[in-house]
Amino acid sequence: MAEAHQAVAFQFTITPEGIDLQLSHEALRQVYLSGLRSWKKRIVRLKNNVITGVYPASPSSWLFVVIAILATMYTRSDPSMGLIAKIQEHLPASGSLSVQCQTVVSAVVFSTMLWLSLIFTMKLCLKQLLSYHGWMFEQRGNVSNTTKVWMMLVRIFSGRQPLLYSYQGSLPNLPVPAVKDTIRRYLESIRPLKSDSEFERVNTLAKEFEVSLGNRLQWYLKLKSMWASNYVSDWWEEYIYLRGRGPIMVNSNYYGMDFMYAIPTPIQAARAGNILHAVLMYRRKLNKEEIKPWLLRSCIPCCSYEFEKLFDTCRIPGTITDTVVHWKDSEYVAVYHRGRYFRLWLYQAGRMLSPREIEYQIQRILDDPSTPAPGEEKLGAFTAGDRLPWAQARKEFFGSGVNKRSLDCIEKAAFFVTLEHEELDKKGDDPDITLDRYAKSLLHGKCYDRWFDKSFSVVIYKNGKNGLNAEHSWADAPVVSRMWEYVLATDCFHLGYNEEGHCKGDVNPSLPRPQRLTWDIPSQCQERLAQSLSVAQVLADDVDFHVFAFRDFGKGSIKKVKMSPDGFIQLALQLAFYRDRGMFCLTYEASMTRLFREGRTETVRSCTSESCEFLRAFENGEDVEVCRRFCRSASEKHQQLYRLAMTGAGIDRHLFCLYIVSKYLGIESPFLKEVFSEPWRLSTSQTPVQHLEMFDFVNYPEYLICGGGFGPVADDGYGVSYSLIGEDIITFHVSSKHSCPQTDSHKFGKQIRKALGDLLQLMTNNQKEASRSEQNHSPKPQSKKEL
Repeated sequence: MAEAHQAVAFQFTITPEGIDLQLSHEALRQVYLSGLRSWKKRIVRLKNNVITGVYPASPSSWLFVVIAILATMYTRSDPSMGLIAKIQEHLPASGSLSVQCQTVVSAVVFSTMLWLSLIFTMKLCLKQLLSYHGWMFEQRGNVSNTTKVWMMLVRIFSGRQPLLYSYQGSLPNLPVPAVKDTIRRYLESIRPLKSDSEFERVNTLAKEFEVSLGNRLQWYLKLKSMWASNYVSDWWEEYIYLRGRGPIMVNSNYYGMDFMYAIPTPIQAARAGNILHAVLMYRRKLNKEEIKPWLLRSCIPCCSYEFEKLFDTCRIPGTITDTVVHWKDSEYVAVYHRGRYFRLWLYQAGRMLSPREIEYQIQRILDDPSTPAPGEEKLGAFTAGDRLPWAQARKEFFGSGVNKRSLDCIEKAAFFVTLEHEELDKKGDDPDITLDRYAKSLLHGKCYDRWFDKSFSVVIYKNGKNGLNAEHSWADAPVVSRMWEYVLATDCFHLGYNEEGHCKGDVNPSLPRPQRLTWDIPSQCQERLAQSLSVAQVLADDVDFHVFAFRDFGKGSIKKVKMSPDGFIQLALQLAFYRDRGMFCLTYEASMTRLFREGRTETVRSCTSESCEFLRAFENGEDVEVCRRFCRSASEKHQQLYRLAMTGAGIDRHLFCLYIVSKYLGIESPFLKEVFSEPWRLSTSQTPVQHLEMFDFVNYPEYLICGGGFGPVADDGYGVSYSLIGEDIITFHVSSKHSCPQTDSHKFGKQIRKALGDLLQLMTNNQKEASRSEQNHSPKPQSKKEL
């Protein structure tokens, strides 16, 4: 227990002569340095709050205004038109201040008021400018003069060197669409999916809703939009995520992968050392707000509020609804290995541990011979099962004592780490099968070796492979993806490893050992734990995954045929599903609404009348030119829907909020009930690559990032996540359920490959280009460090 003694700042003994007090100068030094680090962070946070608060102006501009006003007064002019004299009259009487000093003070007060007024005006102007979205509907090579002037004004009012949250106060609120517009777009979206009689029935319900209940519900939404920052996001988080009583594993959480073919080091502790250090580097940049805000077309900002909960965040179960709790600046992570939980401190004496020091600490955990306490090994299954049993068990068995202290340690950690004691793959394994097994492992693991409630959990496998699992309620995938890309690039291309595969740097053997968490889990709790585990295992065993990299062509070739890469892929998915099931289906594609304050996502209904018309013509072998025309029309329609969704004119979030208001009022709406009874049999999402400049896929093709994925939304449908990597690669993550005889992820993956090749052949009429899609789709990696 040497580490326990090191943590004590003083010791005392009672002797006949009195109390003998022995101070530990080293311990006091550690306390001082930790406090110093904490105060530095507070000062940085205060400074950033000031800079963000006055943006797009700068704090130094205050001095410029003051000097300008004083200089003007020196020329015996009064720029305040008498206001400075009025301020001087109301200054408290003081015999120590001369008239000249009182005039200067009054001028400074006026200058400050003028400065604040200018800041408010600039923010208001920028907010109004950012409310214009005409640029979204113009082609890049055909920009109107209005948009050119607008972009120039945005750049003028945006200031320089913005911090991560600088634009938050200038982002417009999400607008509430008109009820008639939303209903019109909704009816247009379901037309190809309904028979004439079915469509007429829904059309009647929609018209009745529009002229009666719709306007009443709309009034409440408009009232909320004037009061709240975003009329959707809080209800979306509450009712879509936090009030769900089913398992969040598979159904809500998602995963992110490591490099597809490369493993920088086979040493588990070393890989963990670099990865954890890179995550801490990202957190330091986040705390300092040095991460650049996401800008579209280099000047149009997106909301960054979701970054606030990336670290030190946990979902807490409740009987009716869960809550997301965020703490400040945790200096440790919770680590799981072989059924045991540890607390690993990542800071010492106010400094961040080096990668080599973290590796040393991780190796201590790997070498720890202790065994799990009764019930400890599978404790994480509570977070994988139904939410109500977990909420009840947490209140009954983890509300006090040693269990509460250990649970608090996990929930308040910066993030969660799982050290797998098994290798993900072995030499000679089929790479395709390995990727599928890899995806399932990251999504659900053994159902008890992840803490699914944490904002994200890093998983390090025995052979050095890694990945992460993320909880969905607090933020969407682009936020986690941006962090993970930075971590992977920093690990391999900046931190690196020595010749033996260990982290670079020296080891400090005096570091206190990682702290083993202790538990006292009674048999009744273990019985409930077993029930949650059985529920989770049934769900996990039912998931069917297929992950592959499509290398025949990428967005570069798609752009050459003058089509949107996303629209092209969505058409290929429609074609693949039509061939797989012989029918059209309601299709969900996630779009973002981060052009607005606290914006999250909106749905693009990718199955349209135009896409169905194209698929029928293409599959029926109609003339090539006719098919090409239909294909372009369908792609353009998809792009139009995507732009509408991004600019606040989507369908589903508006209908969702109308539905919530109706529930609050206790009113049943046949139309809204019809809307939310329709299953999404094809749920899709593109994960954008945001740090492409940090990777070199030409010289290092083995370091191919492959995005992440999620579980199927419908029991009889598919979940498809895809990423456009560089100009020549598209990665796909396809999920479905074994229990449905109509779905097969591998079969659907083959249909996607064929559909992509057929579409490119149609648009280029190049037999050689299309014939490559018939070849091997999984070439061997070029790295010596293969999976």
